[in-house]
Amino acid sequence: MPSSYTASAREEASEPGGEPKQTIGELLKRAARAFGDQDYVVSDTGRLSYAEAEARSGAIAARLLAEGVGKGTRVGLFFTGGTDWVLWWLAAARIGALTAPLSTFYAPAELARVLRLADVDTLIAPPAILKTETAARLEAALPGLAESGLAESGLAESGLAESGLAESGFAGSDGGSRLRLPAAPYLRRIVITGPCDRAWATHWDIDEDRGDAELLAAVEQEVSAADLAVIVHTSGSTAEPKGVLHTHGTLVRQTSGWVGAVRHVTGTSGAARVLCAMPFFWIGGILGALGALHEPLALLVLPRLEAGAALDLLERERGNGVIGWPTFTEQLRAHPTFAGRDLSSAPTLFGGPADLSLVGSPDGVPSHRSMSETGGSFAFTDIRIAGADGREVPAGEVGELWVRGVGSMAGYNKRERAEVFDADGWFHSGDRVFRRDGDPRLFYMGRTTDMIKSAGSNISPLEVQAVIEGLESVAQCVVLGVADPARGEAVCAVIVPTADGGLDLARLRTVAAEQLSAYKVPTRWIVTSPDELPVLATGKPDRRTLRARIEQGEFGASA
Repeated sequence: MPSSYTASAREEASEPGGEPKQTIGELLKRAARAFGDQDYVVSDTGRLSYAEAEARSGAIAARLLAEGVGKGTRVGLFFTGGTDWVLWWLAAARIGALTAPLSTFYAPAELARVLRLADVDTLIAPPAILKTETAARLEAALPGLAESGLAESGLAESGLAESGLAESGFAGSDGGSRLRLPAAPYLRRIVITGPCDRAWATHWDIDEDRGDAELLAAVEQEVSAADLAVIVHTSGSTAEPKGVLHTHGTLVRQTSGWVGAVRHVTGTSGAARVLCAMPFFWIGGILGALGALHEPLALLVLPRLEAGAALDLLERERGNGVIGWPTFTEQLRAHPTFAGRDLSSAPTLFGGPADLSLVGSPDGVPSHRSMSETGGSFAFTDIRIAGADGREVPAGEVGELWVRGVGSMAGYNKRERAEVFDADGWFHSGDRVFRRDGDPRLFYMGRTTDMIKSAGSNISPLEVQAVIEGLESVAQCVVLGVADPARGEAVCAVIVPTADGGLDLARLRTVAAEQLSAYKVPTRWIVTSPDELPVLATGKPDRRTLRARIEQGEFGASA
């Protein structure tokens, strides 16, 4: 890798007021200078030091610039957790591109939907994701993609497709092949980072010195804290996922205390080593990837969360603990090899609650874990716990959480500001919380909306309903969360079939699995009649009554 990409044009870049520049690129450079030889990301296949992350992401950033990617370009990242995701994310951030991390859990229809919603211009992906060919997944998601490369590049007419040049990356290696896909109208190229035999695929050899270090240094100086850095898609109260927009400044500020919090919960001092059991394409993983740039901390990551592999990695790397959902910590403790492992470096795995949000909590009520809209932290935000009249409620009383300030998101993608914030700048989260006197924490009591919270994931019932109600045999569908001892809430679908009686429940399950991420697919299915479905005076389903009756075993039987 060319060494010319390792040094910045200035020793310390700063904002106009003289403070250190609050951008991801500058934070990375400071980390490389201060603790460059220490581990930053460690996977089951390799490791990346801070200095290597700075140098290698610089080479990728320079190549992105050479291919026309720059400030504001929307770059989709379709990777599992690992060093590749981190390098491409850092590279895009350094030149001011807006990254859209894409969940590898997505079913084809979901992937197409988010590529369209995010207006992705350049998609970066590996040849395979968890042993599944990426090209085939993308062709299933994007109608017309399989044919578009040949038509655009002229390979079909010239006979080059048969000559093997398509396999070498000829179709897009020079940036000449531009996609035109109505399903994702802004998508212009798909970069596959390894061997791929599709004519539509672009391949860049990052080891080839095609970048301009001087141009990269100049570009990085023009990236500011106010520039948008990432768009994270999260389920909400709508049928389509919401794109949460964050600036460089917000992300850098909101992650500044992350390492300190990790040391506190794991009982370690100095440079900790923790298993990051949260995907990088969700805010929790981004929090870890960026938080570990403030102070030295090795992130142990896996492409797929599996208890045995996680225990292998923790044992081999002398990990100090796990940062992630409590259900995964419980899986580690329940693994048949757990008792025989040398995990003396991670004492918290052996005792205490798996859910750290329950430590010191009143009556088993969890503390609030924060949310995507505040960058995974409540630091640098104003907080109001509001009653129905919008006024602050006293300590101990439950109200809706409102947030605003420099620690909050810039907004939702494709939403006007007035749709997201009130006239005073408050974002109304829909979370029901309370505080105790003398305790800075917020305690979570649920949602004012119908959002389902299952094993740490937010699931929009309307998104699931839209898929199920798309079948002719379904007259009505109500999706809701019901209490589940392992996941907190399970996704439950209550189905009212059409009068023709042609409901095929096995077909419903198949369609749901094809069009939804696995964690969104209902695990409970109840078939009922319209007369049995409880409704409000408005005629809408009475979700509260329905949930209570299902949990008490008084409504239907799971099919």
